[in-house]
Order: sequence, then C-alpha cells, then structure tokens
Amino acid sequence: MTTRPLSARSVVLSLLLGAHPPELPASALVQAGDLFGIAEATLRVALTRMVAAGDLDRTDRSYRLSSRLLARQHRQDAALDPATHDWDGTWELVVVTSSGRSAADRADLRATLTELRLAELREGVWTRPANLGRPLPGWPDGLLVELTATPADDPAALAARLWDLTGWNATGRGLLSDVAAASSDADRLAIAAAVVRHLRTDPALPATLLPAGWIADELRATYATYQDELIRTGLSVTRV
Repeated sequence: MTTRPLSARSVVLSLLLGAHPPELPASALVQAGDLFGIAEATLRVALTRMVAAGDLDRTDRSYRLSSRLLARQHRQDAALDPATHDWDGTWELVVVTSSGRSAADRADLRATLTELRLAELREGVWTRPANLGRPLPGWPDGLLVELTATPADDPAALAARLWDLTGWNATGRGLLSDVAAASSDADRLAIAAAVVRHLRTDPALPATLLPAGWIADELRATYATYQDELIRTGLSVTRV
C-alpha cells in the first residue's frame, strides 16, 4: 500500500478521536507528532488553528475534542463495531416519498441512509436485514416512510445484489496484508486509518447472508491489537 504523508491535523485528530476520554496533554501530542515525523513547531501551529476552527477545546495543559467532534467520535465508535441482534428474516425498508428537494439535501439524505448501513434497492427505496440494534432517526414529516418486509426470493442473493461482498472482503484481505507489511509508524497509522474507513462500510449482515471467510471480525481484532499497542505507550489512535 502506498501511503501519503500525514498532516499534523490528521495526526492530532487520529489521536484524539481514538482516545477515551478524548483529551491528551500537549506534551503527548507533541511526542506523537515526532513519532509520525511531524515537527513540534508544525504540530503546535496545527493545534492553534484547530482551536480557532472549533475542532478542539484547550485547557491549561491539554487539548480535547470540541462538542461537534465528540458527536463524530460517538458515531465512529458505533460504526466500527455495530450492535447486532438475532435476525428473524425481516428487512427494514425506507421509502423516500418527498420530491422537489435540492441536490444538497438529496446528497445529505443518501449519506445518512448509507451511514445507517442501508442499501439502495432502486431510486428512493433503501433496505437491509433488520438485525441492527440501532434506531432509525426521526425524519422530517413527509420525507419518507419506514416499513418492514420479508423478501419472497433468496435473501442471500438479494444481499449479494445490494452489496459487493466479494469486493469488500478482497479489500479487507489486502488491508490485512498491508498491516503485516508496514515498516514505519506513519505507515501503520495510515493503514489503520484505512482499516477504520473500511470497517465503517461493513454492511453488518446476518452471518447466514455472508460469504464464507468474511474478514470483518479479523479486521476488527487486528485494529484492536494495533490500538492496544499504542495505548501501552499512552496513546490511543484511530482516524477517519
């Protein structure tokens, strides 16, 4: 895997989005910057700019995520390891019923539905197995309707139609190989970031709908091992 150099902002966000609680001393952030090839002066400039931009709050000796990025951290934590429950064969169905929305509004809705791990069956019709332990958000009146349904045809075939499961698994295996081959701290961080992004697109399907050798659990375990190693140095790292 070819990795591009990490910016100071990326390193800081990586560290704080992975820290629980999401606050680290300035000295730890400087030390981390050095670990990933970021000069102290460059990192301190980035911290100042992030405070000014509302990404971080500053205390006497430390920096922590702002309330806006705290919400992002919560979404990320939930996305990395989604809560599932036993599946009874039903599917969630979300049908967009409103029209005349702006392109930006349509794009925002698509992003929200995708983040909820729904897939588009046809324009305006989104679905997935009802095995996730997360509520759907409150929608504006008249925007869409929520239903449950049971497919008449093979649900595994439908899942394979909605998600490129073979491609997702192949990318995951490539990332595992990249983790094993990484030769520098910066490369390992960048690859860990790619693992996080990939796990956020895991459809989290019931096991009966997945192909053999599904790689998601191994990816999560590999990422957790990487994070634990960094925790032992006083840092907990992730990146979106």
